[in-house]
Parts: sequence; C-alpha cells; structure tokens
Amino acid sequence: MNACLAVDVMGGDHGPVETLPACRALLDRHPQVKLMLVGQPEAMREGLRAHGLAEHPRASVVAASEVVTMDDAVDVALRRKKDSSMRRAIELVKDGSAQACVSSGNTGALMAVARYLLKTLPGIDRPAIATYLPNAAGESTLMLDLGANVDCEAAHLLQFAVMGTAFAAAGGRAHPRVGLLNVGEEAIKGSEMIKQAGELLRQAHAEGRLNFVGNVEGDDIFRGGIDIVVCDGFVGNVALKTTEGVARMLTGMMREEFMRNLGTRLLALAVRPLLMRFRRRVDPQRYNGAALLGLRGLVFKSHGAADAFGFEQALERAYEAAQGQVVQEIERILATLHPQPVAAATPPPSARASGLH
Repeated sequence: MNACLAVDVMGGDHGPVETLPACRALLDRHPQVKLMLVGQPEAMREGLRAHGLAEHPRASVVAASEVVTMDDAVDVALRRKKDSSMRRAIELVKDGSAQACVSSGNTGALMAVARYLLKTLPGIDRPAIATYLPNAAGESTLMLDLGANVDCEAAHLLQFAVMGTAFAAAGGRAHPRVGLLNVGEEAIKGSEMIKQAGELLRQAHAEGRLNFVGNVEGDDIFRGGIDIVVCDGFVGNVALKTTEGVARMLTGMMREEFMRNLGTRLLALAVRPLLMRFRRRVDPQRYNGAALLGLRGLVFKSHGAADAFGFEQALERAYEAAQGQVVQEIERILATLHPQPVAAATPPPSARASGLH
C-alpha cells in the first residue's frame, strides 16, 4: 500500500537541518512512500537542494508562511498562526492528501491543533500519546498515555488499550499482550479507578476483543513479555522521563569511567562491543516518534531535540501506522466492544498541558 506523509519540516529545535536529511533517508528506504514537505520555502531551499529533494519524484513542497515555536502558547498556535507549517501539515491529513503527519514542534500546540482540526474518533473521548520504550528482551514495550491526560477514568484506560492494540498490530505484533499498570498483580489491588478499568479490560478479553494479561508492575515495562502497558498520563510521563534520564546517566557514567585512568580505559576497550550494544538498546533516538492516537487521522510527535536519525525513526513509525491503517483498526475494535465505553466530559485542549518536549 502506498502512503503519503505530511512533514512539518520547520518544527523542533533544529528544523530543516535535521528534518530534511531524515526525509531523504526515508524516501531511499521505502520506494512506495511519498512526502509532502511543509514549511517556509526560503528556509528550506538550501536543504532541499543539498539532499536532492527539490526535484525528487516522490517529494513535494507545501508552502507555509509561519512556524509554531517551542515557546508558543497553545492559543497562539490555534488562533494566530493559522498558516503555520504544523497546522498546514495536519490539514493535509484532514483533507485526505496525506495519511499521517509528523512534527517535532511544541507538543501542547500539536495536540491542540490536531484535536481541533481532526476531532476524536467515535467512542474515543481523549486522545493519548503512545510510544515504545526499550526492554531487557531486546525488543520494546508500547506505553500509553504519556502525558496527554493526567486524570483518567476507567473507560479512558479501556480506550487506550484499544488504541494501543491497533498501533502495536500495525507494527507487526499479532495479538499484542496488554497489561494494566498497577501497584501489584492482584486484581484486588489499586485505586477504585484501576479496579474498574481492570474489570472492563477483562470483559473485553473474554469477548475476544483484546489480549489482556492482567495487572503489571513498573519493572514489567522494561523486563519484556508485555507488548502494551496502559496507564494514566501522569504515571506514563514520569516513567518516560525516568527512562530517558537513566539512559543519559548510564551513558555519562561509561564516558567518565573510560577517561578516569589507564586501567579503566583498557577494560572499557575490552568490553566496548557490549557497551555499544547496550547504548544502542537504550538510546532514546531509536524509539523516537510518539503517536497521538484517537484522532480521525494519524499524527506523530518527534522529540524536539531529535537529530536526523531520530527524526527518521519518527517518520518510520508514521509510515508503519499508515500502512497498517491504524485509525480504521481502532474504529473496528471499538465497534465490537460491548457495552460501548462512555467516558466523562473532557476539558478543551488548551486547558490541559502535556509533558513531552
């Protein structure tokens, strides 16, 4: 299946310097993908020429006169910058020109603009942020929500499980195993909301709608054996930031030990292959690309500081999701759930903050 991605070339800390080489790398790897490169033509001109994108048969440029900065308030992105590269990219998804949008821009603005333009799917009350985290099995664990919804009801967690199942399946995981993050594995543990969510998930499992394996604890996220971990956005964002912090700390410790003395350097050289494999496994850039699930279109958030390699991973995830028709799969699973989940009213996007950068 062919897929077209709308790319906010201007977003993030680096803009075209990192996004354009990533776009070229994706085009080289996937002969079926098409890209719509959205941004300020003058700012992109040199990069387009340098990376052979100006005349590329599967790349087109969509002009946008404005850029949503990392410091812009949500209201600025929604109401003032109506010709921003971020908004134009999302509009291309809305009108069907592209199957997914990828941006490194301001997360709060991206969520607000995407929700305003695309709206949520029927049966989904709140979109969720989902991404993969590395685990000890050498694979990865999908976790959601990661910061879009700090206060959740049981029905929201069921919706997150549905969205995660569709997303993981698009990445090649048949019958992905869903775990509910809790303070213990026993069904009687946790808050009333978590207990109610567990009941909804067990019912969906009994009906064959989800592959729910029960409650999981924090260490299960990184142990492996679980494909999807569902939680509220407060807990998920703490877990995400902790993972990134530990990865940076361990990388720094290895560098310091290597430089400390000759004996340590000789030892480090001996175990260098092992250390490099470990570093690659926990490198956040490899897992870059968070999906904003639950909308009537696919939107992906790259880390604002991502380099070309990291942004390419976000593009790759968006391409997989478009190929796997994630939105349609979410709709299909929701339609089979009985009873249909009914969630509480949600405040407007501008009233909620997101913890991703």
